[in-house]
Amino acid sequence: MDNKKATLQIGNRKKITLDVLSATVGTEVIDVRTLGSEGYFTFDPGFTSTASCESKITFIDGDNGILLHRGFSIEELAEKSTYLEVCYILLYGKTPTKEAFATFKTTVTRHSMIHDQITHLFRGFRRDSHPMAVLCGVTGALAAFYHDALDVNNERHREITAFRLLSKMPTVAAMCYKYSIGQPFVYPRNDLSYAANFLHMMFATPCEEYKVNPVLEKALDRIFILHADHEQNASTSTVRTAGSSGANPFACIAAGIASLWGPAHGGANEACLKMLEEIGTVDKIPEYITRAKDKDDPFRLMGFGHRVYKSNDPRAKVMRATCHEVLDELKMKDNSLFKVALELERIALEDPYFIERKLYPNVDFYSGIILKAMKVPSSMFTVLFAIARTIGWIAHWKEMHDEGVKIARPRQRYTGHEKREFTSCSESI
Repeated sequence: MDNKKATLQIGNRKKITLDVLSATVGTEVIDVRTLGSEGYFTFDPGFTSTASCESKITFIDGDNGILLHRGFSIEELAEKSTYLEVCYILLYGKTPTKEAFATFKTTVTRHSMIHDQITHLFRGFRRDSHPMAVLCGVTGALAAFYHDALDVNNERHREITAFRLLSKMPTVAAMCYKYSIGQPFVYPRNDLSYAANFLHMMFATPCEEYKVNPVLEKALDRIFILHADHEQNASTSTVRTAGSSGANPFACIAAGIASLWGPAHGGANEACLKMLEEIGTVDKIPEYITRAKDKDDPFRLMGFGHRVYKSNDPRAKVMRATCHEVLDELKMKDNSLFKVALELERIALEDPYFIERKLYPNVDFYSGIILKAMKVPSSMFTVLFAIARTIGWIAHWKEMHDEGVKIARPRQRYTGHEKREFTSCSESI
């Protein structure tokens, strides 16, 4: 039981006692909920020092490079499990039995089709629209087609919607790509894995048979695992905030997609690839390294370091191995773009400047290289991120409703005008 106390001294006027709450692992939390009744609020732009909720799903120790999903390390999950098994763990908090997982997998697989009328929605978008714009719009519109289970207070409805989102997101995402290049939609197949199904829907055409490369299938499944959840990031917090109002889950996930689209969040791997293309050749790397070290130069190396991880990003270790597997399989290590990436990687792992500042290649650096090698266009990178992160969003949304939700209502530090008189500029009539 928590019995620690913290004392807040306000000048010489007031002393406020606050509870200190413990966590299973990680940082203790000062409970400031009573401050409002005392006439004070905390000021924390970006909420970097504020716990907005209590959760049992994911734990991050950024100082030591640890990422746990329901207590299981990301390294073990990436090595020993599949994406759908990780989905089960995130959703239900435990590893499944063989029978439970078989049922779960069958349910997800057999609900991957979407209502045929949804395909007509795509015609309302320009062909050159960014796929994330289309994905955001179509995901929100799913509530108009699957409105038979939108009661957020009904536990069974929440579970049905969780399955629908997990099952249908790859189908909608692949359709966003097919629409953008003018090819016919390819429908899901029940005989393929989650990752293989997406690759098939992305790259197959009616003209010839498309066989999924097992190395690429494994790589994509691992990318999905490594992006499945990451605690209270911007998009997950957005989903929770939207969900706190009682909004339907499709709208909440659409809000998460919109947040993920930002270049400081899900768009980082796309930005990393653009940087590699800008550098162009290995001989230009020293120039860009010098610029990156110059504090007066606005240029910075994308895909290095991480806001949360102050040591190695544990996901990057796994992604690095996957990256080299894919490049070996596709015989692409002699490609100029990948030569640039590999040389930057070598420098970051050996140069004292990067080592001292802990600017190691992160998960976005390697995932962008992998997806490029797999012929996934950069405009689709964040879409794939959204597919993977859907289960994390769903798990947090479901946990929030399972345990009781309170509408989000942050406070502010007001620095505008005090009350003043209004004088109209129009003449009196």
